[in-house]
Amino acid sequence: MTDETQIPEVPEAPEAEIATDPRDLEIITLKDEVANSKDRLLRLAAEMDNLRKRTEREKAEATLYAATNFARDLLPVADNLGRALQALPQDEREQAGETERNLIAGVEMTERELLNVFQRHGIRKLETIGQKFDPNFHQAIYEVPTNEKPPGTVMQEMQAGFAVGDRCLRPAMVGVAKAAN
Repeated sequence: MTDETQIPEVPEAPEAEIATDPRDLEIITLKDEVANSKDRLLRLAAEMDNLRKRTEREKAEATLYAATNFARDLLPVADNLGRALQALPQDEREQAGETERNLIAGVEMTERELLNVFQRHGIRKLETIGQKFDPNFHQAIYEVPTNEKPPGTVMQEMQAGFAVGDRCLRPAMVGVAKAAN
């Protein structure tokens, strides 16, 4: 026996082939371009979707708040109609003649119709009496010393407030409860 052990020859692993064929280089380049184009397309699609959503939101806000300045100019009309109705005490209304009752009914219908038009356009009259004072929707004119309601509760309303959507169109002028000493 011979001491020489024969180790079988393992064929050498071929080195990683580097693309040297111009067609392979072109395929790699085209695959990169396709990946880049696909990425840009996805980004553009997302950007367009965001733009569409933002435009819809802005359009809805513009529609809701479009009548704000016009409505603000009409609020004194609503106030004057309310004052006209309050100027005639109930007992005098009952004693009024037919002409006066028709006039009162006309003023009441006009006030109701104006408030209905406001409501159709998203403008609402604020409910204040018994509510907690909110400086975003109320303007405190005076304090009412009382133990009937907790401090900070709206007790009286001097002038109605209005809101459009979640924005204050005009704050209500109110009297607010404070603890009586």
